[in-house]
Amino acid sequence: MLALVLMLTTIGCDRVTKHLATTRLAGNFAQSYLNGTIRLEYAENPGAFLSLGENLPGWARTAVLTVAAALALAAVAVAAFKLRRKAMPFIGAILFIAGGASNLIDRITRGSVVDFVNVGVGSLRTGIFNVADVALMVGVGLIVLGLNRKHIGRYGNQT
Repeated sequence: MLALVLMLTTIGCDRVTKHLATTRLAGNFAQSYLNGTIRLEYAENPGAFLSLGENLPGWARTAVLTVAAALALAAVAVAAFKLRRKAMPFIGAILFIAGGASNLIDRITRGSVVDFVNVGVGSLRTGIFNVADVALMVGVGLIVLGLNRKHIGRYGNQT
């Protein structure tokens, strides 16, 4: 039940923030906060992470970024079921599925993903991303940490 709440909350936050980005940022100049550390700017990304694949022909982009992504999400859902007894990787898988599903909704309904956040200092900046991308990355991090976690004994010994 908590997994469903986490998934729906993550998807809901992503959908709402993308809607706000579309209605308030599209067609406007970027908005800068915290002395330029955070920038909000509207972008439609036809590619994947950091616009990878945006130059593929339409049929190839659809095949790779929509069909393959849906199959990958199904595979992660199966893995999540198997990981349900390991809290950290299970939560990571749920976040990954939620982020991937929300971006997949964009791809199916719009043909591209709405991105709107950019962070950095000076010329050292991230690509433009969204809440779903954060869920995907945090999910991967939790899966990796949870599956590779070493147990530390009472005196610092690894067990």
